[in-house]
Amino acid sequence: MKLIGGPREHFARARQVGWYLGLAALALLFHGGAWAEPGLTQGGSGVVREVVDGDTLVLEDGTTVRLVGIMTPKLPLGRPGFPTEPLARDAKAALEALTLGRRVTLSYGGRRTDRYGRALAHIQDEDGLWIQGELLRRGLARVYTFSDNTARSARMLALEDETRRAGGGVWTLDYYHVLTPEETGAAIGSFQLVEGRVVDAAKVRGRAYLNFGPDYRTDFTITISPKDMRRFRRAGFDPTSLGGRRVRVRGWLKSLNGPMIEVTHPEQIEVLEE
Repeated sequence: MKLIGGPREHFARARQVGWYLGLAALALLFHGGAWAEPGLTQGGSGVVREVVDGDTLVLEDGTTVRLVGIMTPKLPLGRPGFPTEPLARDAKAALEALTLGRRVTLSYGGRRTDRYGRALAHIQDEDGLWIQGELLRRGLARVYTFSDNTARSARMLALEDETRRAGGGVWTLDYYHVLTPEETGAAIGSFQLVEGRVVDAAKVRGRAYLNFGPDYRTDFTITISPKDMRRFRRAGFDPTSLGGRRVRVRGWLKSLNGPMIEVTHPEQIEVLEE
């Protein structure tokens, strides 16, 4: 092939081609092309025969899929004494409308199955719609990651934050409001988002403690084990440097010297702008 024009024209043409290729790559990525996204590998496909709840479905081959990275409002599902959470039926209905009777593609970004044998996958439909992202966009899910499954966490957190700011779905209900540290004592045993200022942070025998009040024995605390602190070091994130900063943390509230969330990976803590 003969090139026409001088070096400057050739360089400009090459730069223009590179720009178009970059746009094409971005289009593939944001249209849902999981195969093209770093950290995700495609894991087959199947037709959805049943939707169990807002984040669980069953394929025609019998595979149960737990939509990894999110938690939708819960149905009791035969658990005596457990209430139906607000918008649980809406979340299930939304997942049915999006997937029931349709072929979906599974993609994995970490551990592939849980202790119940369910596939832990990101799913998208034949048009490339990422189902987790759509549920977050509708305000029918909250981000819920694990240390061995954090793929797409940044995108999910951004979608959740956008919907929360707009006041959609669960974010319109007091039941799901982001707690202050002072409210955590009444929510022990539940998954919550908590927002507040770290009063002080320290490491004791390798374990990190982020305290949100003057009395660590009664006030809300974030704690990180020595083993889990290694993940923070690999991510270049020192939680003990957060004294005085406002943060948002998500996890299960426990009671140990006051309300506590034990954090296992950096994606559970968001440092907020002042």
